[in-house]
Amino acid sequence: MQIQTPAIIDVEASGFGAGSYPIEIGFVLPDGQCFCSLIRPAPEWKHWNAQAARIHGIPRELLFERGKPVGEVAAILNDKLLGLTVYSDGWAHDYTWLSVLFDEAKRIPSFRLEHLARILGENEANRWNIVRKQVEQDLCLSRHRASNDAKVLQTTWRRIHDPLNLAAA
Repeated sequence: MQIQTPAIIDVEASGFGAGSYPIEIGFVLPDGQCFCSLIRPAPEWKHWNAQAARIHGIPRELLFERGKPVGEVAAILNDKLLGLTVYSDGWAHDYTWLSVLFDEAKRIPSFRLEHLARILGENEANRWNIVRKQVEQDLCLSRHRASNDAKVLQTTWRRIHDPLNLAAA
């Protein structure tokens, strides 16, 4: 029986905890199609954490220069993810940041977010970190960005479910 590859989403944020907001969203669909967008902060989104910025490497100024408006990003997500269950390895944070995005855009998500662990068996979960490190090496993705992270997660899931599937890109 063929198991369908899951859609994976990742969110980069201005920081952690109260006041943080999404700054970049990336996803990869079951067919491998990727999307990534910076998000222009809403006027009341002021929080900026230097430690988080060191991790994602996205300068706040870049969000104003190249980020899409909140409503546009929410509309794209709803269009591209309509009816899908999308998985995240950081469900609690990503759920909160997607809620911040959709609340600001005054929209309701057309998709469902679930934790990636829900589709991993015990054996798969036990092998996850080892396989993920190998995938990261194989893909040679130089930047810690949302779509890259989503691609790593999906490729890891594929390899765990089909060790002969070595498709890296």
